[in-house]
Amino acid sequence: MLGLLIPRVRLSTIVRHWDTRTGLWLAVTLVVTLFGIVLSTLRWRQVLVALGLRAKTRTLLGHYLAGLFVGNFLPSTVGGDVLRVTRLAAANGERPDTFASVVLERLTGWLVLPVITLVGLVVNPELRSFGTSSRVALAIAIGTLIVLSLILIAVANPRVGNRFAGSDGWARFANAVHLGVDRFRHNPTAAAAVLAVGFAYQLVVMLGAFAAARVLGLPVGPTAILAFMPAVAIAQVLPISLGGLGVREGAFVLFLHPLGVATEEAIALGILIYAVNLVVSLLGAPAFAIGSRPQRLPA
Repeated sequence: MLGLLIPRVRLSTIVRHWDTRTGLWLAVTLVVTLFGIVLSTLRWRQVLVALGLRAKTRTLLGHYLAGLFVGNFLPSTVGGDVLRVTRLAAANGERPDTFASVVLERLTGWLVLPVITLVGLVVNPELRSFGTSSRVALAIAIGTLIVLSLILIAVANPRVGNRFAGSDGWARFANAVHLGVDRFRHNPTAAAAVLAVGFAYQLVVMLGAFAAARVLGLPVGPTAILAFMPAVAIAQVLPISLGGLGVREGAFVLFLHPLGVATEEAIALGILIYAVNLVVSLLGAPAFAIGSRPQRLPA
């Protein structure tokens, strides 16, 4: 995808004027991105609390940053999630439940993102008249909600619990996810708390994308970010690229073209967002290099 897009880029037209205002918007983008990582860590902590697992927020933040660092160098974010599960399970000795916490945390994101897209399209009716861009964004949102609903129905089915209860090997992890969904189903307060933090996190991510657009001086308003950025976020986590490179930029070209954003500007926005996340994820390099020390658990 990048091979097709980069030849169309004219670097001189991406950022026409570097001034104090541009620097301030770039600083806002970095700070907001870091704050979003903190909120995402708190979302993970809320899931762990609902599953009866305790962990210090500082420890979870270190694991999350280390996972983010790994995720920027491996396809999608799977490698980072595996790292988080391994590190935290080494400390609490609860590998299946820790695995379930990461899976459920990810599932809440898949629920929040489509809802934000639908809200953006409802708030600004003009965005629904963008032809292919509007249809693709709507299809991604509705398709994600349908797939997520089918997954949750299947996982919450009592037959799943009966089938995997008391099993060993990989079936323990499936059973842990089933029990986690069941706990949320019987504890709506805990589920609401996780979703509230999830919405706050994703809205901060949208704010970071808006600030990045301001850095480049793009004519992209807040409602356009709400409608299209979640679709970009969903597409870029598919395990078909490194850190979403190419997929993210291609999605921005598709969604922002009706707003008058040139191809090179849309590509620049995608690369800038990736670069900001990469810079922030470097904070996780020490945590990744040092690792975590397993704690001695009581018999």
